[in-house]
Amino acid sequence: MHNAGSPVFDGKRFARELTTAPGVYRMYASDDSVLYVGKAASLKKRVASYFVTADRTPRLQAMLAQVARMEVTVTRTEGEALLLENQLIKSLKPRYNVRLLDDKSYPYIHLSTQDDTPRIAFYRGARTIGGRFFGPYPSALSVRETLNTIHKLFRLRSCEDGVFRNRSRPCLQYQIERCSAPCVGYIAAEEYRASVHRTELFLDGNNDALVKELGEAMEQASAALEFERAARLRDQIANLRKMQARQYVDGERLDLDVLACDVEQGIACIVLLCFRNGMNLGTRNFFPRTNGADDPGEVLGAFVGQYYFDKRPPREIVLSHAIVDQDLLEQVLSERLGAKLRLKSTVRAGRARYLELALQNARIALAARVGSEATQRARLSALRELLELERLPQRIECFDISHTMGEATVASCVVFDADGPVRGQYRRFNITGITPGDDYAAMGQALMRRFKRARDEGVVPDVLLIDGGKGQLAQALSVLDELEIQGIALVGVAKGAARRAGDETLVLPDGRELHPGKDSPALHLIAHVRDEAHRFAITGHRGRRAKAREHSRLEDIPGIGARRRAMLLRHFGGLAELKRAGAEEIARVEGINMVLAQRIWAALHGVEETDSK
Repeated sequence: MHNAGSPVFDGKRFARELTTAPGVYRMYASDDSVLYVGKAASLKKRVASYFVTADRTPRLQAMLAQVARMEVTVTRTEGEALLLENQLIKSLKPRYNVRLLDDKSYPYIHLSTQDDTPRIAFYRGARTIGGRFFGPYPSALSVRETLNTIHKLFRLRSCEDGVFRNRSRPCLQYQIERCSAPCVGYIAAEEYRASVHRTELFLDGNNDALVKELGEAMEQASAALEFERAARLRDQIANLRKMQARQYVDGERLDLDVLACDVEQGIACIVLLCFRNGMNLGTRNFFPRTNGADDPGEVLGAFVGQYYFDKRPPREIVLSHAIVDQDLLEQVLSERLGAKLRLKSTVRAGRARYLELALQNARIALAARVGSEATQRARLSALRELLELERLPQRIECFDISHTMGEATVASCVVFDADGPVRGQYRRFNITGITPGDDYAAMGQALMRRFKRARDEGVVPDVLLIDGGKGQLAQALSVLDELEIQGIALVGVAKGAARRAGDETLVLPDGRELHPGKDSPALHLIAHVRDEAHRFAITGHRGRRAKAREHSRLEDIPGIGARRRAMLLRHFGGLAELKRAGAEEIARVEGINMVLAQRIWAALHGVEETDSK
């Protein structure tokens, strides 16, 4: 279980830098998984409310203990924040939103396309029934307004199936021209299906295709001298030009990316605001390494060239700053897209509003990043003071051991630099050849394997943290002495007597013990690194244990190779169900005869196989 130390994320500080505008906030764990997505009428007030000292529920405490960073996206209205929140929850699947917020919170339009005569209606709830769903909508009122438009334009039925099947004459909806009365055959099935298709085009935002289709149908009706039908189609086209569906956040169908860049104190932030098929897919923050460049246009130009070369670009990209080689980039990206692509840095009206929104988010994210880096530097300085180092540590490594009663022992090594975790350099070591449960021997083996390689590569940490007390620290000292590696500050991180966060004891090689206390920035950093090593070790251990339990028994049975093993597990859905099966059931699996089935059953139940003769 994750045991968070003193909070490594300064939520109060982060909240102080936020705007009071509405928007969406996202909480991330140290492994970059999304913990929670929420919306706020005022980002500053809502985020700050999480970090006050008031009583919290156990669920909230568990969530906040894992927060390593936060990101926000500013919106124009709280209604937009509500829609964006729902869209991000669907796409990101945050851990703590699963039960607090579900599909029942948002209204949809449901079209029962699986029926012969589809019904269109307001819907709220889990989307487990057939048909198509359109939405989510910000409110029930917006759904009803859209349904009202659809009934005027396309006259689809809204009655329940039971009512529809038992009607003998048209209802009031037909009388007020809101339904074409398919219940009593006043409209041909083919024509009703055409109305359903046009409704789908309308709700999908394909208005150009819809108007074209209606125009062609009107001409055909006129040529066939069906003037009344042609007049209805003409009215539909006229009404379509006046009305715009409000399905999406901004009500406009777009295939567009907006990129805004801000640079401060040598740090650059690029915010990507993405629209596809008119839907606002939210924002994403990038912090590219600038290597000394401080011109936003230069940074943005390099980003566009790298980001879109392995991704399908949209038809239009709006930029906050003009970039060099814009014409060349347009040409290359158009070839990749297979259509004309435009890069624009001067825009008006709606696109100008989107650009300002992205710039605002870039400034907010950059301010948070600058504050975060300042906090990280302060923690490194505090660690330097605490350990009496000559300079700020540039590389910190931490080792931890995880097992279950000696089974599937795994050691982890995580790496942090001045900017935080360096996940590409994390390592796991599967420990073998030791007495099960001997943590000292496991630690010694992992350290030996790590630092033998260091002698050749020359990469060693400035600070080496060992999760444990004097025994684990002695193993580290022994390994480093044997390999003649010097210049590393060794620290054992031992839990306090009550195992409370903030009560950790730091054990040094000279025998001294330090108790920095829960308010120490140095201990905040150490706890962050130690908890990340603990998480990484547990993840590796669980994977190794699951693999061992799933396969080892089958692998030991003569006649069971990889193919038969896979077929057995797939047929029964896992080892547990296979164990519950009798020999006769096992023999039904392709490639397994009764003799082999009895051998499998005996091996799984610890029974000595008897001679079948």
